[in-house]
Amino acid sequence: MSAPVRIVGAGLAGSEAAWQCAQRGVKVELFEMRPVSSTPAHQTGDFAELVCSNSLKSDSENTAPWLLKEEMRRAGSLLLQIARECAVPAGHALAVDRVAFAAKVTEVISREPRITIRREEAGRIDESGEQVTVIASGPLTSEALANEIGRLSVSLSSAETTEAWGAEGSQQAGVPSPHLYFYDSISPIVEADSIDMSRVYMAARYEKGSADYINCPMTREEYDTFYDALLAGQSVEEHDWEKLNYFESCLPIEEIARRGRDTLRFGPMKPVGLKDPRSGRMPYAVVQLRQENLRADSYNLVGFQNHLKFGEQARVLRMIPGLENARFLRYGQIHRNTYINSPTLLNETLQMKAHPRVFFAGQICGVEGYVESMATGLLAGVNSAALARGEQVFPAPRASAFGSLTHYITHADAKNFQPANITFDLLPPLDAKIRDRKQRHQRQCEIALREFDQWMESALAATH
Repeated sequence: MSAPVRIVGAGLAGSEAAWQCAQRGVKVELFEMRPVSSTPAHQTGDFAELVCSNSLKSDSENTAPWLLKEEMRRAGSLLLQIARECAVPAGHALAVDRVAFAAKVTEVISREPRITIRREEAGRIDESGEQVTVIASGPLTSEALANEIGRLSVSLSSAETTEAWGAEGSQQAGVPSPHLYFYDSISPIVEADSIDMSRVYMAARYEKGSADYINCPMTREEYDTFYDALLAGQSVEEHDWEKLNYFESCLPIEEIARRGRDTLRFGPMKPVGLKDPRSGRMPYAVVQLRQENLRADSYNLVGFQNHLKFGEQARVLRMIPGLENARFLRYGQIHRNTYINSPTLLNETLQMKAHPRVFFAGQICGVEGYVESMATGLLAGVNSAALARGEQVFPAPRASAFGSLTHYITHADAKNFQPANITFDLLPPLDAKIRDRKQRHQRQCEIALREFDQWMESALAATH
């Protein structure tokens, strides 16, 4: 056996990759710089700390997130198993107690004898010789590691280098940065006992799943007053917000509001399917709160990520019915998410084209979302273990959710590359057209799981 696989970053992707390597008899050195060096968004030194939300998306059968999680379950994902052990009520979605989840992941990874934990920032990446490395440093990659990724990219041709760095590339230590970026936001969290339950009601949209969400209904007058106050709220920094590069699925609420008076009512404040049981009518707008932990002593405002000053957040958000006296455990924040231009740098096995002994996984490779990060960590772990053992490395089948996700990040237009969540749009179209959407998605899931099972029997079995 060659040197241990070196994994940089113990977030969702890095933790899953380390576990997959260890389960295949491969030793791992897992580098995590926290808590020695923290980031603008993390609060602890625990592995797999969830920052923006506590939701792992829909658990409804034959949805795209369900399909990706089902493939992960069949592949033996550790983090998905722990997520279910730490689940909190969230209707038809999978949401976790984020503190319990991170603590459990840290505990399990730390006691695995094949994993050696290095609480330090990783130094130079060894792309030559026998060393196999997985870079899973996440969207808050340090400047030093970003420079190191830049060094690994300089072997590209001049044309490829321009594409890899992108128009947004900056200069760091004389080396062009290989990353692109967008701005991501974090939702506020309030104490449960500060919510006025007489003004809200419990329900799940379309009564789908159990009624686990607190719903704060608004009349048209209340919505208009809230909307005007939100637009007038002062942001943390005085920027020309139109020029900031946001991920469309995680826009700050004030940015959504700037696009029109009704945009919030068709987005995070959508009332459709949330009939108020007290009146029997659908409100004009609704703010939903999701349970944050197993104790049910805190709730996060779903989709209410923002970048207002903390005092402004308190003032504006307390205009929401039921939150007039809310106590905030965490205010909304914004942070910069870094990712590489994977179509230029990676192939479908998540190996660098120029340096096949270096893998990327997680948000740094251009996937967006917790489940997607875990999935790419699992794939990078399986493939890096195979490479370390001198075995063949296999890409996931194109028809699967795994394969569709990696196909997107490695074949998208490099000049306009943006991160992506798993959606049915990424899966290959069916040979025969099916007009009914539910039937079409069911058929896509059937094909994906069949192909994935066949892949596991060959590719995954070969690494055990």
